Amino acid sequence: MVLAGVAIEEEKLGSLQALGVKDSKLLSPTQREVLYDKIIKIVKSYKILVTQPADIDKAVFVNGLNTLEAIKFSQLINALKPDVAIVDCPSTNIGAYTEELKLLLKQPTNLRCEHKAEKYPVVAAASILAKVTRDREIEKMKETYGDCGSGYPADPKTKQFLKENWDKYPEIFRKSWSTYKAYSEGKKQKSLSEF
Repeated sequence: MVLAGVAIEEEKLGSLQALGVKDSKLLSPTQREVLYDKIIKIVKSYKILVTQPADIDKAVFVNGLNTLEAIKFSQLINALKPDVAIVDCPSTNIGAYTEELKLLLKQPTNLRCEHKAEKYPVVAAASILAKVTRDREIEKMKETYGDCGSGYPADPKTKQFLKENWDKYPEIFRKSWSTYKAYSEGKKQKSLSEF
């Protein structure tokens, strides 16, 4: 999991808009790479956090993924020290999530948690930094483990790679991922023909 935050002076927000910054999912990998370098030159500061599968699993099994994301968002906000922080809220309960996140902040911040917050150029810029970093991490994995596809659960290539390698490279898979559980738990059960 990769999360990113950017801090920018209000008067420079127009510069992000002029670049054509938008939700990273609406841009091609090449467009994101080009924008990445331009974004980091415009913003005052930025921070990117990469969370490994084992840390995600630990959090999911204890408190849930939303709590882990709140912790990571608070680390970004605490490091960047913005006056206003706009967060793309992963929870269906925006109010409760906002309160949970506020408890983790070390300085007074005008916190705005919203769904689909990529409509704000600053959030879109952060999403581009996160997506490019994630794509680069996947490319590094391919060098070590072979072609694992995009790493997303809906990707047939990723599913096939998981099916063939779930027990060979357990360190790269989220054990809390339902697709991983299907293979690992399915292999532990004996079929009728084995009795």
